[in-house]
Amino acid sequence: MASRRNLAASIGGWSAQHRKTAVFGWLLFVVLAVVIGSMTGSKEISDGERGVGESGRAAKIIEDAGIKEPAGEMVLVRSDKLVSTDAKFRAAVDDVIARVNAAQLKGGKGPAATNMRSPYAVEGQGISSDKHSALIQFDVVGEEDDVVDNVEPVLDAVGAARKANPDVAVEQFGDASGDKWFNDTIAKDFVRAEWTAVPLALGILLVAFGAVVAALLPVALAMTAFIAAGGLLALSSHLMPVGENSQSIMLLIGLAVGVDYCMFYLRREREERAKGRDPETALRIAAATSGRSVLISGITVIVAMAGMLLSGLSEFKSMASATILVVLTAVLGSLTVLPAILSMLGDRVDFGKIPGLAKMRRPTEGSRAWGKILGVVLNRPRAAAVLSGGLLIALTIPALGMKTSELPIDKELPTDLSIVQTYQHIEKAFPGGPAPAEIVVKAKNPDDPKLTAAFDQLRKDAIASGRMHEPIEVERQGTTNVFKIAVPLAGSGNDKTSEKALSTLRNDIIPNTLGKLDGVDAPVTGNTAGSKDFNDKLADTRLPIFAFVLGFAFLLMLVSFRSIAIAITAILLNLLSVGAAYGVMTLIFQHGFGDALVGTEAPGAIVSWIPMFLFVILFGLSMDYHVFVVSRIREAYDKGMDTKSAVSHGIRTTAGVVTSAATIMVAVFAVFGTLSMQSMKQFGVGLAVAVLIDATIIRGLLLPAVMSLLGDRNWYLPRWLGWLPQMDHGDEAALAPVAEPVPAYASANGYQDSAYEPAHSGTGYGENGYGESGYGENVSGSRRIPRPPVG
Repeated sequence: MASRRNLAASIGGWSAQHRKTAVFGWLLFVVLAVVIGSMTGSKEISDGERGVGESGRAAKIIEDAGIKEPAGEMVLVRSDKLVSTDAKFRAAVDDVIARVNAAQLKGGKGPAATNMRSPYAVEGQGISSDKHSALIQFDVVGEEDDVVDNVEPVLDAVGAARKANPDVAVEQFGDASGDKWFNDTIAKDFVRAEWTAVPLALGILLVAFGAVVAALLPVALAMTAFIAAGGLLALSSHLMPVGENSQSIMLLIGLAVGVDYCMFYLRREREERAKGRDPETALRIAAATSGRSVLISGITVIVAMAGMLLSGLSEFKSMASATILVVLTAVLGSLTVLPAILSMLGDRVDFGKIPGLAKMRRPTEGSRAWGKILGVVLNRPRAAAVLSGGLLIALTIPALGMKTSELPIDKELPTDLSIVQTYQHIEKAFPGGPAPAEIVVKAKNPDDPKLTAAFDQLRKDAIASGRMHEPIEVERQGTTNVFKIAVPLAGSGNDKTSEKALSTLRNDIIPNTLGKLDGVDAPVTGNTAGSKDFNDKLADTRLPIFAFVLGFAFLLMLVSFRSIAIAITAILLNLLSVGAAYGVMTLIFQHGFGDALVGTEAPGAIVSWIPMFLFVILFGLSMDYHVFVVSRIREAYDKGMDTKSAVSHGIRTTAGVVTSAATIMVAVFAVFGTLSMQSMKQFGVGLAVAVLIDATIIRGLLLPAVMSLLGDRNWYLPRWLGWLPQMDHGDEAALAPVAEPVPAYASANGYQDSAYEPAHSGTGYGENGYGESGYGENVSGSRRIPRPPVG
């Protein structure tokens, strides 16, 4: 019978006994989740919900007034030789305006553009200071979902004007044309990356298991979990709206953890069968050991992501809810349907063996490569701890100077793209023009002459400050009491020059003009303002999120392993892993070291949302491996091994599955690192680097060195914490005799690596089947006394 203290073993036992119910129940759950999600649809985050601080207040004014943001477009006409007063230059501008005004929607439904503003209409507002560039501005008609289609005739009109006027350059940039470009290019980029990750994971699994069925099973479980979680996310979005990155992140994390959890379970079951256990016993042991690790790991990831809900940022809440749902679904599938399928398949899970790969060594043999490394680490644990820990600290140091920012489009995308080059040309001719600050003015009396005078004074003061530029445009939003004032800021949009300009606008110019009027609210929004407000909000919530994640992880490790040392070690090692990943990201994306290797040009900053989101994701994923490895160590310790032998056994027997699982994670994350968007590139590279560090330096070197140095102090629990519940790390089935003896291999100190195998071929089985002591002898003949389970 499964232990009463092991929930995973109990669930696994039930699933194995009710195989059809578990399998068909899972399929019904997936189908219902998809159907219900499709029926309810998905609710996306609105601009009013997305914003925070002053920029969020501006978005809320627009939203509450029922104002539909128009899709603004710009056409830049420029020439190195001609100036705006030359006849050919002006004729080109007039030609662009005439062709855009004549552009018709498909089906003859009317003009495609509206609200045309000629650069010659207001002196000094649409002509660059050097007179070599003119900026034509207009809006594309239609709702947000329609403008991508409606901009096509406008693009055709601008293209025709470009061909008809070869003496000048004619370039278009704006909301609608940008969205169309993203849909045609970046969206396909995402789809390619998402579906490259799946066959890539499958290929690695084929190498790891050497059999088709065993390789397909983890991918099938991960994908069904992702599909079901997608339906649940659509349903939950009506309580917590989702952002545009949620689905991609859900697939990224769902594929990684879903495959990992299945691998942990499957490799342990295969290992026990290779030792001669009967199928039922092997599955019971896998449920009690790896199943328990999956449960604890899943809870850790879920709670870590729940910390993001404390941020108050809608994008973070969206990504957190997506991750929580897919991890929860993956854990549910691993604990329920997986044992049932394995029970059905039995040894047929090895069906479709691949010649060459199928001849790989048996799981019970452990990892020879890691065995050699461990021999060095455990013989010189102090030196190993200093060297590996020093390396991680050195990698962490650059993170102390990490700079975060929202990136403008010319930093977000590769500079050789036409859309980026057009943006840069507009920015050079009209600093701040492509993404100006925007003052949203809400007035009780919109027709008050004092308001008009305040607008004029604001323009004069802004230009006089030297930190803002023309064209400064004031536009009333229909018949509402809301106005928008576009104010181009000096600088690139994410540098100190732009930040100072924003501060001057918010703290000096607006208070001295609009701020003097009663009943007027004038918050500032835009890219620079939004980035500052986002970073300020994040800074305010960073400490509570860190405290929540670290505190709960400590408590979970304490309860799971009944050890103060294990809990503290887990926190410190995972912080080192995250810190080292931060440092590598800072070196690559901020300072440009090795940026060409990841196919990018360093933007000089890390995207604002990435560090905090990476922290909670990486902390959860790091705990994934930590729990799996330390559970195996504790299992061996509870069966009678001394700490050093248990560490050697735990690392060696888990090295294969951890290496395979980490390889899949690194490969999947690295695929997202190939995307064009800087934010996704940083996200993918950061995750890949962190998992690589965690699975090698942390788990293979630093963890065994630290645990070896601590010795029996690893398992210390103060008496006043004796009330903590005891949990099994193994299963009593592991003590049952195997069907046939398994070749033994001794560890560095002479003890059998497996607590239930004979220590050498000459040791006969006693009445209990395992020699007189029940756990074999060491080569000198001294016996080990099995320890009762204490945690």
